[in-house]
Amino acid sequence: MAIQGSCSDQFSAVGEAFSDSLRSGADVGASVAIFLDGEPVVDLWGGYADSERTRPWQRDTITNVWSTTKTMTALCALVLADRGELDLSAPVAKYWPGFGTGAKDRIEIRHLLSHTAGLPDWDQPMTLDDLCDWGKATALLARQSPRWEPGTASGYHRFTHGFLIGEVIRRVCRQSIGTFFADQIAAPLDADFHIGLTAEDDHRVSDVIPPPGPAPAANPRVAIPVSGYVTAKETWSAKWRRAEIPAASGYGNARSVAAVQSLLTSEGQTSRARLLSEATCRAVFDEQSHGTDLVLGIPLRFGVGYALNAGDAPVSTTNPHTCYWGGRGGSLVVNDFDSRMTIAYVMNQMTHLGLTDPRGHKLLQAAYKALTR
Repeated sequence: MAIQGSCSDQFSAVGEAFSDSLRSGADVGASVAIFLDGEPVVDLWGGYADSERTRPWQRDTITNVWSTTKTMTALCALVLADRGELDLSAPVAKYWPGFGTGAKDRIEIRHLLSHTAGLPDWDQPMTLDDLCDWGKATALLARQSPRWEPGTASGYHRFTHGFLIGEVIRRVCRQSIGTFFADQIAAPLDADFHIGLTAEDDHRVSDVIPPPGPAPAANPRVAIPVSGYVTAKETWSAKWRRAEIPAASGYGNARSVAAVQSLLTSEGQTSRARLLSEATCRAVFDEQSHGTDLVLGIPLRFGVGYALNAGDAPVSTTNPHTCYWGGRGGSLVVNDFDSRMTIAYVMNQMTHLGLTDPRGHKLLQAAYKALTR
């Protein structure tokens, strides 16, 4: 199936790489978008919205992007910080008084955003029903003790990240994070991204397709294992779609991910709105940790809300001022401040490769070649 959308001549190599991925079968249905100086220069989609390959992926098709949702959650916190309503260096307990128990009084907001808070998992097994119960999920975290000294190392907060930051946001602005994101970020940018999906949007959803083959063996460098909790098939349920699980249950496509994240690479100003100051955008580069992540077992350098460019990182570019993150299965967003470029890749066919998925990396490489033309 031919790809659809628009692509500037400069970035034709991105279109070719995207077409190759669909033609080869590496992708079933997918989208890629690039914003340069806050304006779209690539907006492509193609393939199929279902594993049976009967429904074409349309312009408005959306899918669960898993942990790429975390970049949206981080932006919510940055917007509040920019308004002076949230101090990134303040103790979490300043906004969430019950959180300060269990040796957590020294955990700061920036620790939540950088996966260095020592709370990568719950101390008890959690079900999908538990994850959909905001009060229970956050109350349990408030009672826990950190698993390592906060601020000393990163340990990927796979699901807890969104509940921790989301509860702070809820207490600051008296809105759920899904509502805050929709009103304060998605609406001003006219971006089709959702943390908590309404039934009216169900017909547009392309359910994620589980990765083929067995999962790889556990990484021996993982010091602190955490639970996965949710299978790909469980995300096909209305329960998952309706829930606000702001570390993992966001729905969008490459266009909407890039439209929102390009706020950073356009210094907080787009043609539609100014939501951040340049100084707050640059705050993401305040390094919080750099080393082997205790949960993922891979080298990561974390700033505030994003992983940062580094030679030993799974995503590395020639431009130093680059931040990124991706989602389980392969979705990816990269913000390059030096070239003022944001690139996003969103797909339905999952793999086991995560941040090292070659599909997103090939698109990224093609984009950088285009910049040097």
